[in-house]
Amino acid sequence: MSKTPLPIMQNRDDDDVERGDMWSTGQSKMHLPWQRPYATGTPLPGSPERHRSLDDSAQTSEADLNGNKILLTLKERVRHFVWTWFTMTMATGQLANVILTVPYEFHGQYAIGSIFFITNLVLFTFNVTMISLRFYWYPSTFKASLTHPTESLFVPASVVSLGTILTNITEFAVGNGKSGYWLEQTMVILFWIYCGLALAFTCGIYLVMWSTQTYTISQMTPVWIFPAYPLLIIGPHAGKLSSRVAPETALPIIVGGFCLQGIGFMMSLMVYAAFLYRLMTQKLPKESLRPGMFISVGPSGFTIAGVITMGQNLPGCIPENFMGVGQMAGTISLVMANWMGIWLWGLAIFFFITATFAVARALDHCRPIRILGCVFTCLLVAGWFFVFGMMIRAVILKDILWPQKQEDRDEGGWKTEESGLSTTASRSQAQQQYPEGSSRRQAGLLSAD
Repeated sequence: MSKTPLPIMQNRDDDDVERGDMWSTGQSKMHLPWQRPYATGTPLPGSPERHRSLDDSAQTSEADLNGNKILLTLKERVRHFVWTWFTMTMATGQLANVILTVPYEFHGQYAIGSIFFITNLVLFTFNVTMISLRFYWYPSTFKASLTHPTESLFVPASVVSLGTILTNITEFAVGNGKSGYWLEQTMVILFWIYCGLALAFTCGIYLVMWSTQTYTISQMTPVWIFPAYPLLIIGPHAGKLSSRVAPETALPIIVGGFCLQGIGFMMSLMVYAAFLYRLMTQKLPKESLRPGMFISVGPSGFTIAGVITMGQNLPGCIPENFMGVGQMAGTISLVMANWMGIWLWGLAIFFFITATFAVARALDHCRPIRILGCVFTCLLVAGWFFVFGMMIRAVILKDILWPQKQEDRDEGGWKTEESGLSTTASRSQAQQQYPEGSSRRQAGLLSAD
């Protein structure tokens, strides 16, 4: 019996192009009817890029087809608004605090800090709105964001942003004669609420990681420290707040701040050990991940600022028989806090912005260190504008808020489901030229009997 070969290629008519529901392999115009696009706009392995919006069936121009352009609506882009956007509000809030604590006062210092504070409130509202829309329009992404091996690490960034705002309010409004007693008591209540929230989020995210993910030492990065960050800003917040409230209220805040700051720092210290082991056995991370190494110096910097500030406030709020020695306990605690801050400063040598002014106060306002802190503050402000501008540029160039571009991208064995389509192929499929369920005969590349 003679074998009649099936046609290798089929011509596409104009209606196919106008519907936008077919795939093109460039100049060959090969029609592969069994191929289906990913919901995120990423083609299957061995397939060309998609030429239309995920939900848009409008006509697609020939220029778009030749240029392999992908058109996503605003709603589709919001799907990829991930938790890492809250690191923007973390940085902006901390910048407002740094400006206000510059030791050399200048005209407009409070106004400039207030501008960054208000900007941070606007950005935080924007982040909450956008991520709420993401979860409202795509409910499945909420659970996915909590269990994704990378995105879940940044969930606490939202809590840290909230804590930073509380610290800003304490710094700019409490105890300066511009607010009443009601705000002071409100901030004390919010401080304790934040402590419970930070502890719950830190323990919860680590529990999710340990129960749903399997990591190897070669995958280790300092980002593993990030879930402990909500606890790490409690110390600095307690130090600021305790200096602006009554002594009988300040003492519990300092004791609680020391305790929770210690939990966060010790957890970070244990992750440090894993990171050093990873460096010894796997060498440095690849180039694109190396900037993340600076995350590892953050815990020491926050702990320095918190411990020294709380230690300086302690002598003024302890009762007569505190720990059986009264005021002597406050003096000893002050000296120990200063020495501990200097010791940790060596570990956080690259984290001058947060820690330098605190160390300068411990060294009787050491002039060289204060000048160094001012220089780094200027660099921090310039860096903030640069990074914010590059972030806007990345949105325009579709480097972020885009499928497979941010922390919600497919990695390892992680898969995200959307509209019944898997957004990533399994490793076995990735090694094949054609997806599972297809055949070379269906593609018209084999002859039939």
